[in-house]
Amino acid sequence: MQLSIDVNGREVLITGSDHAARQAVRRYEAAGAVISRLSTPHGARHDGPLPERPFLVAAVDDGQPGWGALLERCRENGIPVTSEPAAGANGHVTLVGGGPGTAELLTVAAIKALRDADVVFYDRLAPYQELPSLTSAELVDVGKRPGHHPVSQSGIEKLMVEAALDGKNVVRLKGGDPYVFGRGGEEVAACVAAGVPVRVVSGVTSAISVPAAAGIPVTHREVSHMFTVVSGHAPLTEKEHMHLAGLGGTIVVLMGIGTLHQLAAGLRKAGMSPDMPMAVIERGYRPGQRTTIAQLGTIVSAAADCTNPAVLVIGEVVRVGEANRGHAEASADLDRLAASLLGS
Repeated sequence: MQLSIDVNGREVLITGSDHAARQAVRRYEAAGAVISRLSTPHGARHDGPLPERPFLVAAVDDGQPGWGALLERCRENGIPVTSEPAAGANGHVTLVGGGPGTAELLTVAAIKALRDADVVFYDRLAPYQELPSLTSAELVDVGKRPGHHPVSQSGIEKLMVEAALDGKNVVRLKGGDPYVFGRGGEEVAACVAAGVPVRVVSGVTSAISVPAAAGIPVTHREVSHMFTVVSGHAPLTEKEHMHLAGLGGTIVVLMGIGTLHQLAAGLRKAGMSPDMPMAVIERGYRPGQRTTIAQLGTIVSAAADCTNPAVLVIGEVVRVGEANRGHAEASADLDRLAASLLGS
């Protein structure tokens, strides 16, 4: 059972060493509590006057002996005591896949990493709008936009490493999955080279989830038993077009609006039928999600006003998804409406 309690304006005493309790302090401050600190079991160190009778005692397990007697006295006097996890002693980096942009598709491991973070470096395709409700960490926007990179990739890696070496728990929050066109491998390598502990929390990739939001399965029995995921940032070569056209199955292109013209022309030249169905799904799981369906021979004109972020799907599965699309997008609209009403 998970219970919540309103501590806004209430006196909360947080016990535990300064380093171990730093994240608990931030969380309670963010919740509006009036914080008092006790850093040693015998009260030798504390910040300001201690409350005579706090509303709540948040006990951080810092490994020091002696806290048990104090906490037991609090309980005997009817003061609620809650246990809080201790912050790590050494800095580290966690690369977190944020999924297609909605907090509902964050994994349990992603939620936990965000909760325990001291600083979060996030991208524009991650669910950054909802970060204030998920973490009390410092939030740093390092997102790149087409033609506008305020922080370079090497600059992002430097920020991550420096923060971790300073003893902070660092989360690098990325859209989708860190290892699917997310440059996660480069960021892991930078941490390893600097001797910084690093781990990766996989995310729900938009290559699968965004077509699903439009009712399109990337595989379907007797229609497609394989799918290929392609980056649309740069035009493909003639050889790559030939391979894709000959492979069969479903082709999924991420961020491919800018190269759509070259892709459609290249696949037709490689022998793919102009009648092959194709879908462009914009802003998957976000307000204004839209699906445009046409054929390979007409998609460029049909999608003339489409913009990134978008996922392209090429293959017979698009026909399968057309019957499902209305239901899927209506359900998504209802979910977004419900979330909006609950948040208001």
